[in-house]
Amino acid sequence: MKSPIMLSLIAGMLTGMGNGSVFGATLMCFLGRGKFDDWGGWGSQAYDPTTFTGFIDWSMIIFGVAFFVIVHVAVNRHLQLEEAKT
Repeated sequence: MKSPIMLSLIAGMLTGMGNGSVFGATLMCFLGRGKFDDWGGWGSQAYDPTTFTGFIDWSMIIFGVAFFVIVHVAVNRHLQLEEAKT
């Protein structure tokens, strides 16, 4: 595999966004709405970080990007080790 970017992108984003949604569910269970005056809405309102839904959506995106970076670095280092063996 020469460029594992798609593998890293799919695996990292799926895992990270899944973990971000668990983070959001945990936050909702412990805090309820907390200090968020609005739950959010449809379309662009769903990504407004001042609403509860927007905060959770941004958490999922940030977790996804972070996991993508971690997986991409790990796969690249693994490939370097495999190439060194041969």
